[in-house]
Amino acid sequence: MVIARQPKRWAGLPVFAVALALVAGVGSLAAIDAGGEYLSLERPSWAPPQWLFGPAWTVLYVMIAISGWLAWSARGWTPALGVYAAQLVLNAAWTPLFFGAGLYGLAVAEIVVLWLAIVVTIVMFRRINRLAAWLLVPYLLWVTYAASLNVAIWRLN
Repeated sequence: MVIARQPKRWAGLPVFAVALALVAGVGSLAAIDAGGEYLSLERPSWAPPQWLFGPAWTVLYVMIAISGWLAWSARGWTPALGVYAAQLVLNAAWTPLFFGAGLYGLAVAEIVVLWLAIVVTIVMFRRINRLAAWLLVPYLLWVTYAASLNVAIWRLN
């Protein structure tokens, strides 16, 4: 029975990879001129250099996809994956709010909801697969940092 389930398990990994690529794609489309906009903003001294965002998000998106896949592989579609999907939608929505529309205050509110959704996902995934939960911790830390940066930029601009 385990052998029969393995092909299904591995077949799900590309689905999670495509889902994260779509989330990244939405962000990229909304942030076509984000680099120039980011450089034009008043930023706190602790703001990261522009070049760091691409590599950081690439690593995070890979970890997020693997995390979702591990949780799905362990139990199939569960309420935890519903929360996981919701945080992906919230992730995709932040960039258009911040860079696309310049709505820094609304982006703060949205990233707080995103942060909470990530926390709930980690808690729910921990009951399913501990590695799936731990893979989301760097994402939570980055979103915590990004939320602080969002607040600072909102206040400075």
